[in-house]
Amino acid sequence: MASFSMEDFVGTGCLQKLLPKLLDDGWDDVPTLKIMNSEDMIALNMTQAQKDALEIRSYLHDRALMQYADKLEASGNCLAELLNLATSDLSAQFAMKRGHIARFMDRTSQCEADPIPQSFSLPARKPTVPPSRTMSKTTQSITRPKLQTMSTRSAIAYDATIEQSIADFKIKDGYVFKGIVAALPDEPRACGCIQPPPIVDDAAPYSSIENISVQKLTPEYKIGMERLVKSKAPPMRASDLWRDKPSLLLCIRRPGCIMCRAEAHKLYSKKPIFDALGINLLAVLHEHIESEVRDFWPRYWGGVVLLDKNMDFFKALGGGTLLKDKFISGFLFNPRARANYKRAKAMGIEQNFKGEGEIKGGLFILGRGRTGVAYQFIERNFGDWAPLSEIIEICTRLKNQQAAIEDSIASHDYE
Repeated sequence: MASFSMEDFVGTGCLQKLLPKLLDDGWDDVPTLKIMNSEDMIALNMTQAQKDALEIRSYLHDRALMQYADKLEASGNCLAELLNLATSDLSAQFAMKRGHIARFMDRTSQCEADPIPQSFSLPARKPTVPPSRTMSKTTQSITRPKLQTMSTRSAIAYDATIEQSIADFKIKDGYVFKGIVAALPDEPRACGCIQPPPIVDDAAPYSSIENISVQKLTPEYKIGMERLVKSKAPPMRASDLWRDKPSLLLCIRRPGCIMCRAEAHKLYSKKPIFDALGINLLAVLHEHIESEVRDFWPRYWGGVVLLDKNMDFFKALGGGTLLKDKFISGFLFNPRARANYKRAKAMGIEQNFKGEGEIKGGLFILGRGRTGVAYQFIERNFGDWAPLSEIIEICTRLKNQQAAIEDSIASHDYE
């Protein structure tokens, strides 16, 4: 699976010398860089070779083929020319494997679940204004990059593009929304002889999570930040994380797990959308193995990584007790868990078996301040992912609620 490290993404080619300028102008993470448009490239005075390199690397990153990026870029061909090469040429010139050639030539698919929709595009930024990380009423005309495509798209109004991009994830008619507490169904295990662990029906009360003590293991990833994982931050109250803006907390069972890595990669790849909705992205671990954190961040997750040493978030998912399952009963005898494994395996993700792996994870979306749990997803089966359509729906509601509050305050002050 393609890494979210900027240094890995730009490689050793012509984009490497552009890194300082990208950092100064706010293009400091891979998901944001991948949606740069032609107008932003002009503002950065990018050469044609750099434009071609970014297009090639974005295409390869989507398909987990970054091992060929340096060779393809060095060929001097643009992406369209490379896609027109014969299979024999790709194999002979770039030592590309047959299975990888098929993935490379397939222009319609991406090697991840729920890719960013093609309609997700934002107006070109002004050269002197870096991308904003928050959204408020005073920044309705916030300028952000838009999806890089093989043809130039005209810029359109920010509100209209956000509405259209979110519509691609909008819950369709007839969809059964499970409420703020959600979990995928459990299938019979061993012909019904093994019963799955029970799950809660109610969201965790705010009082059970606001005072949880967490420790920040990594910052939000930006260019050149890998070494900061060594710095140890003091414990902090969890409520400080969503004091000023809503937050999504991904509670990870084990950072070396192939299914946990796949879910984290899938969510973080949508960072531009979450940025536009004003959502913090946070990953929560229940044990600290430094080598595992290094392997996980920023390759599979570029957001903040937190340590919940007392496992309080994981207990909150289970209604006060940890949700646990055994490997044999929860995986080998569970067809849904095995299907989840195959899905992650198809994404080309590496794995290891370090650390505790029986404690179930899940996901929280916390509203700003003391508004409480807006959404809670429970990993009933190993490798269950919260439906992205539900996550986007909840985050959109939080954004709209905040906008309504600010409108009310503004109208009151006007009166």
